[in-house]
Amino acid sequence: MRKLKYRAENSPQAWLFLLPALIIIGIFNVLPLIRTFIMSFQKGTLNNLVFNGFKNYEIVLQDPKFHTALGNTALYAFVVVPVGLIISMFIAITIFEKIKNKSLFETIFFIPYLTSVIAVGIVFRFLLNGEYGFVNYLLGFINVGPINFLDDPNMSMYTLIIFGIWSGLAFNIIILLSGLRTVDDNYYKVADMFGATKIEQFFRITLPQMIPIITFLLMVNFINAFKVYAQVFSIFNGKAGIADSATTGVFYIFNKFYVENRYGQGMAAAVILFIMILIFTLIQNYVLKRISK
Repeated sequence: MRKLKYRAENSPQAWLFLLPALIIIGIFNVLPLIRTFIMSFQKGTLNNLVFNGFKNYEIVLQDPKFHTALGNTALYAFVVVPVGLIISMFIAITIFEKIKNKSLFETIFFIPYLTSVIAVGIVFRFLLNGEYGFVNYLLGFINVGPINFLDDPNMSMYTLIIFGIWSGLAFNIIILLSGLRTVDDNYYKVADMFGATKIEQFFRITLPQMIPIITFLLMVNFINAFKVYAQVFSIFNGKAGIADSATTGVFYIFNKFYVENRYGQGMAAAVILFIMILIFTLIQNYVLKRISK
């Protein structure tokens, strides 16, 4: 008689335990996604929506502001994520290898992750102020500036990128530190015996062992970067920079839905952004899997 293997998905008790979580996910995640897709084909007020076909998609795809928003979002994502991850890796390795009281520094670096983005944005507004900001005060010692980080359209994306890199460091550092603890010390001992330098040890031991962690961080960070909104809202005081120079995809959706009351167009933009994020995530996972083999 052949022995049947236990499979959790075939157990009624397992589905019973999962039911509360599945109900919450269905109500707050799946239903809004379906509703968004339906509204993207409609026009009118929320109380009187009528079918509009693909007209909303045509309007959004032909809107220069949407093109600018997508360009800014892509620029933000492809600069903030890799640069932030490199800086986070450097800090994590420094803490792990050269600092004795690791727990204290881990707590210090993790505090920004627990702080509201809006609160941090207010602080950054004071730090980057063109007239009395502390950053311009420091730049004055090397005869640079003052730089108008907040009120110059040409500087808006640079300011947002700086803020984005800083705000993402805390989460990256904590996750990377947890990954560094899983690397077996014996690898480094053998490498030391054969005279391998620290740089060689990093590229031949640390980095290959950290690929799963780095893959996870890249995926999460890219998704969050494509959905950036709170950073823009906080650093530019509820606006998308001077002359909407820092408009991102989600900020464009917000303006369409809540400011212009063009609900169908806002949802069409949301669907387009969702599809772009999904496609990019699938491509990213495929490439990273090929690299890690």
